[in-house]
Amino acid sequence: MTIVAALLVPGSPLPQVARDNPPWGALADALEAAGAALAKAAPDTLVIYSTQWLAVLDELWLTRARMQGEHVDDNWHEYGALPYDIRIDTQLTQAIVAATPAVGVRSKGVDYDGFPLDTGTIVASNFLNPDGRAALAVAANNLYHDWQTTEQLGRVAAQQAQALGRRIAVVGVGGLSGSFFRHGIDIATDHIANPQEDAWNRRMLSLLEQGDVTAFRAACPDYAREARVDMGFKHCAFVMGALDWRVGGATVHGYGPLYGAGGAVLEFNLT
Repeated sequence: MTIVAALLVPGSPLPQVARDNPPWGALADALEAAGAALAKAAPDTLVIYSTQWLAVLDELWLTRARMQGEHVDDNWHEYGALPYDIRIDTQLTQAIVAATPAVGVRSKGVDYDGFPLDTGTIVASNFLNPDGRAALAVAANNLYHDWQTTEQLGRVAAQQAQALGRRIAVVGVGGLSGSFFRHGIDIATDHIANPQEDAWNRRMLSLLEQGDVTAFRAACPDYAREARVDMGFKHCAFVMGALDWRVGGATVHGYGPLYGAGGAVLEFNLT
């Protein structure tokens, strides 16, 4: 079995840097629960698509063998730095880069010291792979790629993993509803800023929990538009492309607010 786990996780640093705040700490607990499930699945590589690593020209992939350092988030810098130590599966990544032109996407590897990793990739790695046991293959979010193109990228990644005999976990890093509070709040009472967006989030998570993938798939375009979902929900497109939509429901480890926006830790039940 090539894909041994598949997850959607938020890319916000708040669960890591301020987990003492109850709403954000609950998501931190959920991320750790997902990390424990991932450890049992024992993937060789985590294939990560992060909405926060933005690309404009080519599709970018990390190809430097090891990346270490500290990162300060652009928005939440007052909470301090995020340390990271990431090992890249260069063989798998280079195979994916070579294969994407077949689906009309030109890819390029990124391999230089001090490259600025995005917050989402770092947070996902720190929670889901804290001991660094698994290597990573990390894809950027090209702003010009639509849902279908992003699905194709996920599919290519899974195909190349299968060709190399890799056991992979596919991880989509990104948020749900996208309305943040634009003023100071009491963070202890953080909540989803827009009730209609909260209802959308809960509806979509419920569809996945029930295993109604057909209804979920049909609702994704409206959901992305009506709830202002992070980057059009393309992190879900990447994961579903890799899975070829073969899922038998999902476990929601946690759902909650991230300064008004929606975030969920979701583990797909694989078929």
